[in-house]
Amino acid sequence: MRWSKILAMAAIILAIAALGITAAVPLPIFKDVAWLPWANQTILGLDLQGGVHVVLEAKDTPSAKVNDETMKRAQAVLERRINETGVAEPVIQRQGERRIIVELAGIKDPEKAVIDLIQPAYLEFKNELGQTIITGADLKDALEARDPNSGQVEVDLTFTKEGTGKFAQATTANVGKPIGIYLDNKLLQNPVVEEPITHGQARITGYESLEEAHTIAILLRSGALPVQLNVMEKRTVGPQLGQDSLDRSINAGIVGLVAILVFMIVYYRIPGLIADLALIFYALLVLAIFIGIHATMTLPGIAGFLLSLGMAVDSNVVIFERIKEELRTGKSIRSAIDAGFRRGFVAVFDSNATTLIAAIVLYYFGASMIRGFAVTLSIGILVSLFTAITLTRWLLHLTAATNVVKDPRYYGA
Repeated sequence: MRWSKILAMAAIILAIAALGITAAVPLPIFKDVAWLPWANQTILGLDLQGGVHVVLEAKDTPSAKVNDETMKRAQAVLERRINETGVAEPVIQRQGERRIIVELAGIKDPEKAVIDLIQPAYLEFKNELGQTIITGADLKDALEARDPNSGQVEVDLTFTKEGTGKFAQATTANVGKPIGIYLDNKLLQNPVVEEPITHGQARITGYESLEEAHTIAILLRSGALPVQLNVMEKRTVGPQLGQDSLDRSINAGIVGLVAILVFMIVYYRIPGLIADLALIFYALLVLAIFIGIHATMTLPGIAGFLLSLGMAVDSNVVIFERIKEELRTGKSIRSAIDAGFRRGFVAVFDSNATTLIAAIVLYYFGASMIRGFAVTLSIGILVSLFTAITLTRWLLHLTAATNVVKDPRYYGA
């Protein structure tokens, strides 16, 4: 039984150590190391990798005048379009009464960014007489898809309740006749109606790729811009932070982490070693979550992660001090571990809960950079609670069960 515990503990140590080597790969300093397992997976923010800077100015037209309300709607449409294209941590802000500044991270082609941003995407269905029978205003949703039978790429449209009625009436009146589908006055399709379509759905085909269909679907979902926007400036911008400053920050973080790992082993001994393993697993898990949810790593976001890393260490310190107190009263190692976690849980939970509340407030009221900090901090806190309360405790019990180290002094007492 003892040897099985020893082998299990050794396997865990080797697994965490091996994974820990790759845990650092998503950091910006390793982004060009293509042969490492997780290389180039982290999405970097505008402050770390640069992107595109576009200045848009609204113009009066006979059908739409520029005012505060139309500018707010235009900004909201741009935000919906950009967020759905997967561009993370965009900066979209008003400048004066008529201008909107847009900054997008990781985009190298300003021309394409402008095309995707400001094209109107006005959808119309017209009968053979050229009369508009339904427009994009009656659209509820638009999704790109691939036909399972033919394999062709398409955009599937779903109309609102009112739009469904209009479309049903139009297709009923035009059986055997064509109904043209126009996007920005350009004819995309001119299908012949074979039977009335009453379920409020239609599809547009003829796209070369899913990416093209995805872009069109986003434009249709977000709606047309309420006012004309002209491009006043477009340029590629570099990182807001110098590479030297970024390297210094990363190096400082690595030195601090190594110092913590060494301190935990020297001061707490066996529990400190367990805490280091749990800390490596914690960092690995948090970075994997960031990659999984396509989180953008800005410098404030990295700061939030490092702060949560410090709180994870703090949780272990509180619990280990409780364990030391229990060992000094003469309890066995297993009893001291259980009592230490039981007594330390309230303090650990209280400190993490108050910080989590602060992070939620920052997310609700903060700007985009501050919200990134709040998100990474919140994820880190929740994961640190799991590793400190569950993983560290399980590893300590497993170590105690091996009976290799029986002297309480090796547990910091």
